[in-house]
Formats: sequence, C-alpha cells, structure tokens
Amino acid sequence: MTEPMTGPRAKLYINTGVVTDRSDIYNILRPLLKQTVSYTYHRGNQVTSQGTGWVERIVVDHPEIASYFTPLAICLNLDSFDYLQFDTTDQQLLVYTLVIGEERVVLEFAGSPRLAEPDEGAGARPLPRNADELARDLRFIQMELLMSPDAGDEDEDA
Repeated sequence: MTEPMTGPRAKLYINTGVVTDRSDIYNILRPLLKQTVSYTYHRGNQVTSQGTGWVERIVVDHPEIASYFTPLAICLNLDSFDYLQFDTTDQQLLVYTLVIGEERVVLEFAGSPRLAEPDEGAGARPLPRNADELARDLRFIQMELLMSPDAGDEDEDA
C-alpha cells in the first residue's frame, strides 16, 4: 500500500506552463543548447529586435554573466529573467518566452514551419530542414567552441 505523500508535490507541466523555478526553467530550455533559434525581443507591445542565432550557453547563478542575443551566439542567463512561459504550437513545436518586467524574448527553433514560410513577395528561401541542408546554407554559421581541459563544464551550470 502506498503512503500519501508528505510535503509539497513537484510541479507538473504538459505542453504549456509558466515556470518560475530556475532549475525547472533550465531543464525546459536545455534542448535549445547548441541549436539555432530565432529570437524576437519585445518591449511592451512593440517588437524592437529580431534575428536568428546559435544557443552557445545557458547559465544560472552567475549574475556577472550577461544574457545576449546576436546572429553568431546566444547566451541565456536565467538570472536575467523573471520567469519562462512556454507553449506548444499546432505543429507540436515549442515556443519559449523569457520575461523580465514589460520586456520579453520569444525563442523558437529556427526550423519552425511558421518561420520557414517566405515573406510575401520577398522571394526568401525557406530555412534548412536538417543538418545537411544547414551545413550547405551560407546564411548560417554554426560553430562549436573548444575549451581548455582545465576549464571544467561551466556552460551548463544548474
């Protein structure tokens, strides 16, 4: 016979959620590590910046490290944000929204079908669908930085 659980239960998220615990946020964002994502930065209701970049690092408990979003590299410091909201699209892809006050950064995998649709009249090529296409597409630069053996595993501090 199973005894009833004493103390608080762990939270449960299925396809959507608002997450405030840093370790839960880290675990939910971890699949983005070493991936190409699109990002859209919102200030209030206005989009102020957007782009596509490579998620190089996800850190927590390092307030001296900035979060940054560039076409070459993205560093997500979970201490930069108040909470994470994530949702699942109709195509079963995740959309991650990192929020701080009235500002938010929306992240999606770069291969998302919504993003791959060319703008009307722009003649844009769709985004690569797999690693082979990505390797041949000169619009993207992907790199892996080598670390010295004594540097330890600082990229994934949880």
